Amino acid sequence: MTLTGMVGAESAVLTREMVPKTATILCVDDEQTALQLRQSLLESAGYKVLAARSGRQGIKLFNSEPVHAAIVDYWMSDMNGLQVARQIRSLNRSVPIIILSAYGELLDESLGLADVWIRKGEESPEYLLERLEQLLKPSSA
Repeated sequence: MTLTGMVGAESAVLTREMVPKTATILCVDDEQTALQLRQSLLESAGYKVLAARSGRQGIKLFNSEPVHAAIVDYWMSDMNGLQVARQIRSLNRSVPIIILSAYGELLDESLGLADVWIRKGEESPEYLLERLEQLLKPSSA
């Protein structure tokens, strides 16, 4: 996500009708700038954000308080995003997981782990917020 894209998305979020959100989102990325931008975007949309700079730290935060969804970078130095997703799934199968990646397509190994796979740089920050909102909506079954 580019800084320009993030600023534009924040403006869009602030100009549309704000619905109070109480969901806590775990955001895991070992790139500090990307993590800060994503955290700012999510907080401007009304979410509480638990930010982690490593997979291990992300799992520790996940265990520290209730999390309603996770946004995880695929490529990280200590654990990749699928390893983090696998651990989250083993702890709580109902938490939606979004994986962000430079890979263009969903990897076979991610089936059953990632609810959404978003290619970095190809979708707007607003798209991330829309997909997150969809995942957090209670199913009307």
